[in-house]
Formats: sequence, C-alpha cells, structure tokens
Amino acid sequence: MSRDARWKALLELLVEEGRLDVEEAAATLGVSAATIRRDFDQLAEQQMLVRTRGGAVVHSVSYELPLRYKTARRAGEKQRIAQAVAALIAPGEAVGLTGGTTTTEVARALAVRPDLAGGNPALTVVTNALNIANELAVRPQFKIVVTGGVARPQSYELIGPLADGVLSRITLDVAVLGVVALDVLHGAAAQDEAEAAINRLLCERAERVVVAADSTKLGRRAFAAICATDRIGTLVTDAGVDEETAAGFREAGVRVLAV
Repeated sequence: MSRDARWKALLELLVEEGRLDVEEAAATLGVSAATIRRDFDQLAEQQMLVRTRGGAVVHSVSYELPLRYKTARRAGEKQRIAQAVAALIAPGEAVGLTGGTTTTEVARALAVRPDLAGGNPALTVVTNALNIANELAVRPQFKIVVTGGVARPQSYELIGPLADGVLSRITLDVAVLGVVALDVLHGAAAQDEAEAAINRLLCERAERVVVAADSTKLGRRAFAAICATDRIGTLVTDAGVDEETAAGFREAGVRVLAV
C-alpha cells in the first residue's frame, strides 16, 4: 500500500471512529506499528489530526476531511450517481455545480457525454469549485464561469462576498448540490457556513435543484444549512439507500433516483 493510500485509509478511519490506536490501525492496514507512528506524526505536522499517547484523535467534532483525501471513498457509488445526474441535464442549459467529490464526478460525466461534444456552447457551467473549473476549462464545448472569491483549501471552493457578487447577476436552469448531510426535516447542509452560503445562492438562482449524495449522507444533519427540502426537486443517491428514508423524501415532494 502506498503512503498516499495509507494516509487516505487512516483519515477515513479516524473520521469514522473519532480516535485511533497505533496497534489497531497497524493491524487494520497490515503494516507495522512503526509505520503508523510515522504516518501519525507526519499527518499531525500537517494539522490533519492530533497525536495522543499511543494513537491519534480528530481535531474536533466538526472535523472535515479535505477533498484530496475523500476521492477514494465510495467511488463506485459516486460515479453511478454522477452518470444519472448528468443525464438530467439538457444541452444548452446553464448549470451550477458546487464543490465536492460527487459533483466533481458529475463534471467528468458531462465532459464525456457524446451529445455535448458540439454546441456553442453545449453547456454553460457556473461553479465556485476551482478543481471543477480546471477540469472543464479545456473542453471547448463548455462555457465556464467561475464565481471568484477566496479559496477554501478543504474543498477547493471559492467563498465570500466576491462570489456573492457574481451569483447575484446570473440565472441558472439547474443547480447540482454536493452536500455533507441531507435530512427530510432539516434539508441540505454543509460543514462550513461560508461554503453553505454560496451553495444557497446557487439554489436561489436556479429553476430546479438536484442533490447528488450517496446514501451515507442521508438522514444526517450538519452545522450550516443550505436549503430546505421543499427547494429540492430531485435527489440522486445510490441503491444502498434505506427504503424508509427514500419514502420520507418522496412524501416531502422530492423525486428520488437510486442508482
């Protein structure tokens, strides 16, 4: 296992468990305790965790795993969700994409759609995510509009009043949201309030809203509200969604696609 893969696995375990013991982590990953100690020390230097005697803990209950360490989590589910979301977007539409691993997969799915290979433009994509803009900017069939703002290193998203200024002057056909949590009663949410504010503006400027979220995000709450459930037209999730959870969203008027 490479160091990067090991670090991703350690951080995922840490997010799930809250704390890790050196010996336990070594046994789980099949490496030596000395290797795990070095990994913990190096991750602590990057402020990714807090070292403890014999292990490590997350920084706080609001700990957020940076985007570069999320890419391998539930990759298959996210790619299927992305394909289904991309199929909901018609040529010529103006599309808003928030940041996140699932919305990044949506951008990639749009980039390879054969019917979007032509057009002038085939799509207008508005995003506050630097990584998404970077991937799509080389596609001449897309008009890319970046919101501006201050970059948030955890998610590569631009936030703040500069982004507000751009979004207040545009309209969108559809906004595609990546979320940390989605609950029938409390709606869509993110960990960071500034990120949530930009996502909320994208929703307000869009005729319809699609949430792309794997089933682990459903029935959960997070710190910063993005929008209420009644603002969401479609939820695209994976086939692992609990039927009771899906039924709750349908009863609230949300179209649920489980792929």
